[in-house]
Amino acid sequence: MPALPQPPAGRFPRSLRRLATAPGGTRTKWLILAVWLLLALALGPLAGKLGEVEDSGSNAFLPRGAESAQVNTELEKFRGKDEIMPAVAVYSRDEARTTKADAAKARADRADFAEHAAKGEQIGGPVPAKDGKALMVVVPLASGDEGLSDTLEEIRTVAAANAPPGLDVEVGGPAGSLIDSIKVFDNLDSTLMLATGAVVTLLLLITYRSPLLWLFPVLSVGFAAVLTQVATYALAKYASLPVDPQSSGILMVLVFGVGTDYALLLIARYREELHRHEDRHEAMRIALRRSGPAIVASAGTIAIGLACLAFADINSSRSLGLVGAVGVVCALLAMITVLPALLVATGRWVFWPFVPRYGAQPRTARTVWSRIGALLERRPRWSWLMSIGVTAVLALSAAGISMGLTQEEMYQDKPESVIAQEKLAAHYPSGSSDPATIVVKSDARDETRKAASDVAGVESVRVDDRTSDGALTSLSVVLEHAPDSDAAKDTVDGLRDAVHRVDGADALVGGTTAESLDTARAADSDLRTVIPIVLAVVLLVLVWLLRSLLAPLLLLATVVLSYFGALGASNLLFTHVLGFAGVDHSIPLLGFVFLVALGIDYNIFLMTRVREEAVRQGHTKGVLAGLTSTGGVITSAGIVLAATFAVFASMPLVTMAQMGVLVGIGVLLDTFLVRTVLVPSLALDIGARIWWPSRLGRTAGSRHDDAAAVRAGEEKELQKV
Repeated sequence: MPALPQPPAGRFPRSLRRLATAPGGTRTKWLILAVWLLLALALGPLAGKLGEVEDSGSNAFLPRGAESAQVNTELEKFRGKDEIMPAVAVYSRDEARTTKADAAKARADRADFAEHAAKGEQIGGPVPAKDGKALMVVVPLASGDEGLSDTLEEIRTVAAANAPPGLDVEVGGPAGSLIDSIKVFDNLDSTLMLATGAVVTLLLLITYRSPLLWLFPVLSVGFAAVLTQVATYALAKYASLPVDPQSSGILMVLVFGVGTDYALLLIARYREELHRHEDRHEAMRIALRRSGPAIVASAGTIAIGLACLAFADINSSRSLGLVGAVGVVCALLAMITVLPALLVATGRWVFWPFVPRYGAQPRTARTVWSRIGALLERRPRWSWLMSIGVTAVLALSAAGISMGLTQEEMYQDKPESVIAQEKLAAHYPSGSSDPATIVVKSDARDETRKAASDVAGVESVRVDDRTSDGALTSLSVVLEHAPDSDAAKDTVDGLRDAVHRVDGADALVGGTTAESLDTARAADSDLRTVIPIVLAVVLLVLVWLLRSLLAPLLLLATVVLSYFGALGASNLLFTHVLGFAGVDHSIPLLGFVFLVALGIDYNIFLMTRVREEAVRQGHTKGVLAGLTSTGGVITSAGIVLAATFAVFASMPLVTMAQMGVLVGIGVLLDTFLVRTVLVPSLALDIGARIWWPSRLGRTAGSRHDDAAAVRAGEEKELQKV
């Protein structure tokens, strides 16, 4: 079977073209495999050190420069570098008042807790509640204690032992909340990797129906994972790349997802070329030349889109974006080097039992995708209007989203610290277990304390501590309302207004409530800042890739519409199925960046193939051929990517579950509606003008253009691509 004519090689240097196709070389494939094997053996030990550079400190998830973050920084000047973080034990009965035995239990526990208190600190309590149904013991712990988790577990063990019948005992407070949140990320990387690996393996077995072929994408992703962890560790240690437990966990899922996508695309194109070329090395070189630009453009779009989160104010968003960009680049390197080298080294037999034979016709003529294309060709305008209508209906549900989650609502299963907070809120002034903190110059302490005491919603203010040089004083402010309530946030605003007016005090207000308030406001600001940057960057990449202006604008619009549809559909699930009380403030921005970057992926895969086929066959036939040839692989890629992110839905942290659901739904919408119906029908209805202002768009003005005329006019254009 004669090979199809190839596009011109372009103006890239010969050395660069040879490097790009080196994995398909008869000798260079072995060199590439040897290099990767040596890298894995040499760098493997460093991959396990990523946890050493993760930042789980108090400012890791806060906005840069926020007042609450400044307070945390200032508090490092008190008691050396150790901030006091209280653990609060609450002893309560549901109906009856506490008994003498209950009080004796609390006093005995207080004595046992003494050995764990921070040096120079006194344990508070037992403090009886006004309703007589609870007792509270406050244990001041040093936040810098490396054994804080073990210390808290010992306190919980003591508190739970020998409790009188009917007495409930829980340990929470800031220390309890911190340790419970850290536990969410314990073994998260390994858990997510195992779950994701199992999902990807199962889907690849179903996709290829081969007992062997699935091994090669998984093995290549394994190489990518090692390189990703090593690169992230090195950049965090030596280049100040921000890494936190959340971004580290999402990183591996992202690498598995995009890496498998690129593997599916490359293998599909390699299979096509094996039907046309007897030499498998030549088939791989052509597959790399033809699919390589789309894969590189896709990875570049995702990496640059994620890197735009560097403009975000919230530290955790910046971390996720930058770390994710590193992972995508590493996945790209592995998928265009080690994967093709493995495939060529092993030969055609890896496709068994469906081995592609030279000269045999690929099964593309009568697939479901060709039938879908025929339907779209008959009624293109109705098809894209219907697609927009369905997506718009889903998007309407996004209008009723309730933003923000309280501490109690952050977990799918309530940890002990949340239950303790609920008990404290029921029996004490809600802010007593987690007071706000004011850091002020010592010579303005009394005036600041008076100003804070006069603020509505403040229960009490007391002097807490001074720095060793006496320059700064911290004030502890008990709020009347629960720390994560809207009323408490209003009180913090009032506190800030009051203490900022004190001349010469340079007062700063922090604490849990202030952190929640600052994060919510920064999330809104980040939406307005980052989204326009992401859209502009992605548009420029598409213009460069497609040599068109109209097509990129339309593609970007479809992905944005898909995002709002996914957000609305997710909100319905969150509210009526999963029972979440609201949506975390970080989700709209992170979801947008991920879905625009990942969603445009499939449009790139489709439209680069459509453009290639349009040059050969004319616009209409090119659209249908592009849809038919990419339909199966893009659908498989979308299902794999959605399934990998769906792994997050089982995570105990609601934020991660919401991220997984939103991205999973968005990818499925892009796969089955946007890429399958909306984009092809728009391309058919608009005709070759969709490529305006390139020569391809000017050569024909209708959908039924002449292929020879298009090809003649496009020849020079291809020299630039």
